[in-house]
Amino acid sequence: MQILHPFAGPIQQYAEQIADPDRYRPDHCPQCQTQHSLIAHGFYSRTLVDTGFDESIRVRRYLCRSCKRTVSLLPQFALPYLRFGITVISLFLIARLFRGHTLTSAAVLAGLPNMPYQRGQFWIRRFQRQAESICAALATLRAPMAALNFVSRALQMLEAVGWIAAHRFLFADLRFHLLGWPVFLAPDGRVAAVRPPAPPA
Repeated sequence: MQILHPFAGPIQQYAEQIADPDRYRPDHCPQCQTQHSLIAHGFYSRTLVDTGFDESIRVRRYLCRSCKRTVSLLPQFALPYLRFGITVISLFLIARLFRGHTLTSAAVLAGLPNMPYQRGQFWIRRFQRQAESICAALATLRAPMAALNFVSRALQMLEAVGWIAAHRFLFADLRFHLLGWPVFLAPDGRVAAVRPPAPPA
């Protein structure tokens, strides 16, 4: 399971903060709800592309002594299962869907001049599918604004709340992914596991 690491600052300083396993150690397991500190359980690496950054970052992991499952501290500027950070995706979506730029010029404005056409289309389709749900979820933080459609309204609300702040709320409180979970994951972001029915007595 992933929970958000409340890091704020340049990505380059992120590695310094997560070096200390006690700094953001969860005081309970978010999966089984047992009230005890989790055990530091190393890191895994993932690539991240953001404004002025294109490298691998380490994501700290913890282990619950009760349920034996791990919890990862995903930095709040990253999206689950996507290589690109919230900042560049937001710049692209605002340029393309709100300001009407072409896919190519929107990618340039997001700092991704060589981005494949298909990636932009992928982000757009996923955001369009999520727009109505994002508006409904963010209505607790910001009154819905007048707009021609849910896509425009969602973009305006995200800009007003702040993309990272909105992601922090959606992900931490609702397990809601800004661009939608991959098809192989359940709506709450975890692999669906259905137990077979018990045999008749």
